[in-house]
Amino acid sequence: MAAASVLLLISLSFLFLISSAAQPQSETQSLLKLKQSFTNSDKILSSWIPNVSPCSGTWVGVICFSNIITGLHLTDLSLSGTIDVDAIAEIRGLRTLNFINNSFSGPIPQFNKLGTIKSLLLQQNQFTGPIPQDFFTKLSSLKKVWLSGNKFSGNIPVSLTELDLLKELHLEGNQFSGQLPDLKQDFKSFDVSNNQLEGPIPESLAKFSAVSFAGNAGLCGKPLEKQCDGSSSSSSSSTTSSSYLDSVTYAPTENGASGLASKVMVLMLLAVLAAVILLFLKSRQRRRDDDFSVVSRDSSVDEVQVRVPISRASSASERVGRRNVGESTKRSGMGAGNRNGIGDLVMVNDEKGTFGLQDLMKAAAEVLGNGGLGSAYKAAMSSGLSVVVKRMREMNKIGKDVFDAEMRQFGRIRHPNILTPLAYHYRREEKLFVTEYMPKGSLLYVLHGDRGTSHADLTWPIRLKIAKGIARGLSFLYSEFSTYDLPHGNLKSSNVLLTNEYEPLLGDFAFQPLINPSTAVQSMFAYKTPDYIQNQKLSQKADVYCLGIIILEIITGKFPSQYHSNGKGGTDVVQWVLTAISERREAELIDPELKDNASNSINNMLQLLLIGAACTESNPEQRVHMKEAIRRIEEVQL
Repeated sequence: MAAASVLLLISLSFLFLISSAAQPQSETQSLLKLKQSFTNSDKILSSWIPNVSPCSGTWVGVICFSNIITGLHLTDLSLSGTIDVDAIAEIRGLRTLNFINNSFSGPIPQFNKLGTIKSLLLQQNQFTGPIPQDFFTKLSSLKKVWLSGNKFSGNIPVSLTELDLLKELHLEGNQFSGQLPDLKQDFKSFDVSNNQLEGPIPESLAKFSAVSFAGNAGLCGKPLEKQCDGSSSSSSSSTTSSSYLDSVTYAPTENGASGLASKVMVLMLLAVLAAVILLFLKSRQRRRDDDFSVVSRDSSVDEVQVRVPISRASSASERVGRRNVGESTKRSGMGAGNRNGIGDLVMVNDEKGTFGLQDLMKAAAEVLGNGGLGSAYKAAMSSGLSVVVKRMREMNKIGKDVFDAEMRQFGRIRHPNILTPLAYHYRREEKLFVTEYMPKGSLLYVLHGDRGTSHADLTWPIRLKIAKGIARGLSFLYSEFSTYDLPHGNLKSSNVLLTNEYEPLLGDFAFQPLINPSTAVQSMFAYKTPDYIQNQKLSQKADVYCLGIIILEIITGKFPSQYHSNGKGGTDVVQWVLTAISERREAELIDPELKDNASNSINNMLQLLLIGAACTESNPEQRVHMKEAIRRIEEVQL
């Protein structure tokens, strides 16, 4: 026991040193130095100002977790100039660097000074020249490297083979030449297409489709149809490795000593943190970990109360969550619940006010339905705010820290076509996800379930407004979650909520990395597309297909059979539209209610219909890209 206490004391001291070293004021100065290194940042990054914390939520592109800067997401800002890597290196908690779709040029900056980053995202810039072969040697924490859409040349750095944690590597659309290194990582996403590579494809990469290697005339071997003439992938990789070793093996002695000292330090810190984790796990075992339950208040009506069990003691994570909520939680009446040991909600967006589980327990709630991802309830609180509470049981694949970070990123989203969550509650067995209640309901309900005034309001201008709003929401998600396999993943009309002004709000987005894989296959609409049904593979093109279904649904007014798991019921809108187009009778597809109210806009309706057809091509290779689909939708006129 004494030894454990000593270890805990050492660990707490260590954590105190880390938090003290953060020095938010100095990190503010570091970001301001970085801003000055850009040539056109005064207007673009006007929110980066002294005397305002970077974690206040006002600094564009600055991502924080528990008041620690963890990411820079400076995408689509037309930034240029240099990137002051030394200034970035002063931000100790930084894990993600995202400079997607800017105008940076010249050699790759010295990001290899940033040994703790996990994601390096530089696609769609104008970087040029070769990358040093040993560039990635010290970046052992990297999980994502996206360099696509630049003008990098020379050999692909062999030091990429040393990144054991690397899961995503995208080098397409550059001018890399030479042979492919023997990359043996378990990649989730890989692409080297449209370069100038040659020689055999290493056996370790042959599992990827030919698309990942297309546009390299000199490549041969599986999965390409072009056979290699006697050479082997192993010989190519050994040759490359030999030249790499010749260039980097002989390092100064003092660097070696420094490296050894660093490794010893890391081992010591790992031992200390392991002790902390063990103590935490033991303390958790002593707590009762009951499940959430729903109790019917009256068997004659669909009204329920959300009942949350009382634990013997609040966990450390719950106490942290309450501190993050701040003083406003006391005003919302959450304090009483906390004194009873009930873990509370964590507010991630307080624009509608703050509330806690006590408020939800006092509210009369009605069942909204049971979806693939969980049950949903409407709770009308005494404050006048009505919310939707989703109870999700199939998000057990990730730990609390990762889940917290994802929820806080969701909570920072501000877009007129995105349903930003208000709060969440984390338990290992179940999560609560709280959003604002939309009285009009979903697009699916207004189109097919409500034949009253709301349905009558679905004129051509309103339907086009909804289609464009969905497109704009997707454009935002594809920027915010550009590295995700499925930036939305569950796009369907039931997940498009409508405001009183018929502005669409996208919900249930970016959940795919959070959901247990087996549940994702069963519950997320992207897995119902031909991409997965036929090939057991998914890409962002699956979201395009789902967008196409919604467009066809909006124009035809038909309930898509694709929404039924067994395909029975409704109309196969994809096949129906395809057949009608081939027979030149597209006009028959338009919802008669639209024809009656806007007969002079038939051509514009057909224009939107054809966009939906292009989005629902069964072959993903022939399907339009999301960016192109969004552009075409925006061009449709009333």
